[in-house]
Amino acid sequence: MAVSIGRRQFISALGGAAVAWPPAARAQQVERMRRITVLLTESQDDPDAVARVQSFREALQHLGWTEGRNAQVDTRWNVATADQVRAVAAELATTGPDLILAGGAAAVGPLLQATRAIPIVFVLVADPVSAGFVDSLAHPGGNATGFTAVEYGFGGKWLELLKELFPTLTRAAVVRDPTISVGIGLFDAMQSAAPSLGVEVVSVDVRDASEMERGIAAFAQSPNGGMVVTASAQAFARREQIVAMAAQHKLPAVYPARPFVASGGLAAYTPDILEEYRLAAGYVDRILKGEKPANLPVQNPTKYALIINLKTAKALGIIVPPTLVARADEVIE
Repeated sequence: MAVSIGRRQFISALGGAAVAWPPAARAQQVERMRRITVLLTESQDDPDAVARVQSFREALQHLGWTEGRNAQVDTRWNVATADQVRAVAAELATTGPDLILAGGAAAVGPLLQATRAIPIVFVLVADPVSAGFVDSLAHPGGNATGFTAVEYGFGGKWLELLKELFPTLTRAAVVRDPTISVGIGLFDAMQSAAPSLGVEVVSVDVRDASEMERGIAAFAQSPNGGMVVTASAQAFARREQIVAMAAQHKLPAVYPARPFVASGGLAAYTPDILEEYRLAAGYVDRILKGEKPANLPVQNPTKYALIINLKTAKALGIIVPPTLVARADEVIE
């Protein structure tokens, strides 16, 4: 009898252990793999773009998403032209990842045309409301939300920075895509700020490489000129060409992101892009855990970085004010 009771106690204890111990193990066994696609305009050879993806992945890891266990991150590089974006958007609508992270506005429109079911988190989008990506910043209302790049008033700050770097500036060529909201809004902001700075601004279209070259070359024929480059898929794709033309024509220029300065551009004042990708991982985490993009407000940048290339300044004959150097978050020498 004692043996029988002991046996029952053992079985009961074993059953209790099965209730108390295995849930985590069982959950781990049945944990579903979540597929995340990252869409970028840059190539895999771009160290800044690689750093962004790494920042995103590290933030996901910190939030409990381990690649190979419960997450699979598929990065699509060099999706820069409209045709490429549309093709990839159509493919993703069919293959159906659990979520898409879109780097830049050029990808978001085609993605939303292709799917209203797959959640989309975007980064570096200047005006998602005017572009029709969301109903409002506070209440996106659809399957997309994310993080903005710059407010349009930022265009005036770029012009002020160019004037601070080059005090004799009287003319500024704004290299932009005039067909997208960021190209329109930032140019309008610079036109508004220009009179108080004693500067005239003109537009140079970035969409056609040859036309852009002719526009910059014609602008450079007159003295006291500089450039401001606004963000667009074409500007990033032609980054080396734009920086080379600024050097060729001795035009001081302010750019929308660090990669331009790393390629030899003079200066950039930009949101902290790595921070945006880290924050995007937080939204990805929340959406994969059940929250809806429609209810997650679009957030504006909270951290900015000033980057100055002193080697380029020297080549242009520009003496950067020490106060400006002291303000810089990064100085390339």
